[in-house]
Amino acid sequence: MRTASPATIPPHRLVNAEEVRARHGDAALRLVADGLRAGDPAADAVIAELDALGAPARRTLQQGLRDGLASLDSAPPAIAALLREVEAPSPWADPELLARGDTVGMSVSPFWNTMAFALGSLVHTYSAPGLARVLVGTGRLTSAAGRRLAETGLWKVNACLPGGLSRGAPGYLDTLQVRLLHARVRAATARRGWDTDTWGVPVNQIDTARTWLDFTLIPFRALAKVGITLTETEEADLYRYWHHIAHLLGLAPELHEHVRDHVTAESLLDLIDTANAPPNDDSRALVNALIDVTTGPVSARLSLPEPATRTMLHALTRLMQGDEIADALHIEQVDIAPFLPLIAMGNTTTLRWQRFTPESWHTAVAEHTRARQAEYSRVADAEYRTHVSPDGA
Repeated sequence: MRTASPATIPPHRLVNAEEVRARHGDAALRLVADGLRAGDPAADAVIAELDALGAPARRTLQQGLRDGLASLDSAPPAIAALLREVEAPSPWADPELLARGDTVGMSVSPFWNTMAFALGSLVHTYSAPGLARVLVGTGRLTSAAGRRLAETGLWKVNACLPGGLSRGAPGYLDTLQVRLLHARVRAATARRGWDTDTWGVPVNQIDTARTWLDFTLIPFRALAKVGITLTETEEADLYRYWHHIAHLLGLAPELHEHVRDHVTAESLLDLIDTANAPPNDDSRALVNALIDVTTGPVSARLSLPEPATRTMLHALTRLMQGDEIADALHIEQVDIAPFLPLIAMGNTTTLRWQRFTPESWHTAVAEHTRARQAEYSRVADAEYRTHVSPDGA
């Protein structure tokens, strides 16, 4: 990313510039300013090339993603550049770790994975007003929140499977297609008259870093509140695995390479959250739609009436996000604290037996993986796949 001066920071998007400087210093302030102004030039160029060259370029892209740049007799320059970038040796591409997959993420039971994913990760994503503004601007997340939730879950499962990030594997393909979808959203949002001077580039590097934390730190910080914690080794494996996903997603190394555990991730999160304005109406619309589409399936899973389930989801959201963000999102004031010891006791006991032997760990991960694959097996024609297919828009 280019170097910017604090004077170039978007005035409304980065409302706490002085606090960022006081808490993190001028270098961090410049990093955020640069990140707000930076998209993903490699992916943006591919989208422009696909739009200009049509179906033949899309077929070339699909073959290159599946079989690698070396499989192509020739490729348009932007497609070739992207493939060279993602196929270059990555310091985080540990063959043994990638062969195992994200076993740390897959070790979480399906129910608590859903809670941490929806009420932890996605609510935190939607709380950023600039990103929420982009998402609401697509006209889809409030009207088809369930589909977007399922598509994100499908990508996450495929990205975490054993070998899922190998070239041509489902997680590798999905991750790069998600990256290109972000580029398409940037282009479409810019055409609608997006105010870059005020809001920064749509789906910028700071948004991507925030989203990366929403699949690493945020869900496990939420899970810790209900008794599901990680060992030091598990934390290290989690971040090593997701560093490679960050590489594939086009996240600038200077924004994530220093993160090794929850402590260093918290520092990055504090920087990004300090730089963001509070949740706005777009944030509240997205979170309300998310809770709406989550209520029915959770109600059926737990055999609870939907009003009681919705109250429970509000209570868990407040627990996972904290009162300040929950109040800003208009989350119902429900106190789950009296029930936390019971919830945590059950989760801690389950986790202890899960870790009891390597065999019990392997069994739990395998069972949870199968459950998540089954949950998302009915997702067809995900938008992040169709928009770059030869027949796509």
